[in-house]
Amino acid sequence: MKIIIPMAGKGKRMRPHTLTVPKPLINVAGKPIVQRLVEDITKVCGEKVDEIAFIIGPDFGKEVEDNLVKIAQSQGAKGTICYQDKALGTAHAIMCAKDSITGKTVVAFADTLFKADFVMDTNQEGVIWVQGIEDPRQFGVVKVNEAGVITDFVEKPETFVSNLAIIGIYYFKDGDNLKKELQYLLDNDIKEKGEYQLTNALENMKQKGIAFTPGKVTEWLDCGNKDATVYTNQRVLEFEKGKASLKGKNIVTENSVIIEPCFIGDNVEIKNAIVGPHTSIGSGCKITDTVIKNTIVQPNTKLSSVVLTNSMIGEGAEIKGKALDVSMSDYTTVLN
Repeated sequence: MKIIIPMAGKGKRMRPHTLTVPKPLINVAGKPIVQRLVEDITKVCGEKVDEIAFIIGPDFGKEVEDNLVKIAQSQGAKGTICYQDKALGTAHAIMCAKDSITGKTVVAFADTLFKADFVMDTNQEGVIWVQGIEDPRQFGVVKVNEAGVITDFVEKPETFVSNLAIIGIYYFKDGDNLKKELQYLLDNDIKEKGEYQLTNALENMKQKGIAFTPGKVTEWLDCGNKDATVYTNQRVLEFEKGKASLKGKNIVTENSVIIEPCFIGDNVEIKNAIVGPHTSIGSGCKITDTVIKNTIVQPNTKLSSVVLTNSMIGEGAEIKGKALDVSMSDYTTVLN
């Protein structure tokens, strides 16, 4: 089994956080988004994952590349780094890892997490994971017939055709066939809205007799912007409530209350504070005289005399004497 993860996007909706770190490497409940995605997919694959190919921008840097390889190795897989120089669409992004697309293949875009209580049926020709939503106009959706086979792919429908939104995770029994269809789009310059789209390749495969079935997840969690990511952090903490992995080493608390569920990293100091619920505190943080809930705080941040809710605070930031609902970048200082 191969896993292909396109993640070269700039994450503009997550700025300012993505000015210093790629969006998939932002921590949610103490782990990078992409690491959680890889772990979750590996669990539902039902067989060994041999290789994980990460498609990144050429300017991500060696530290990011090394971290991604380690994530793959933690799942017993080879980590491969591929590059996408220009944002030319989903089909183009996937083909940047063409040497890794062979045999049974999962493609997963790294801005989504999910909860699922099944093992994937790898005997199916293709599985497209979906979730029923109230307003599907901003998503690609699928239509399904009475036999449970996908009949249509519709990108961002203006009028209602289905509420089954494609969440960005796909399984192909024959990765080589997928690669052939993607290459056909590139060779013939077939674009949709100016970009090479995976859905066009899926449509071609369907027309040639490939049967795609929907894989429905229990919960779909978006990490597209600050509010969505804070909510995803909340849900992940609920899923993992009570696990030892949510508590780091050398945590010092003094005259403080921690309301579960929370993630607390290594070497954190919490004094005269109320932390939680649904709060993640990165390693090396110092929190004093503060009330904080429903918030993600990245490592090595200092908070003093602060009231925070529904916020994201970047690495190495310092805030003193404010009541905030904020998205603050790395190494920023706010003093009253």
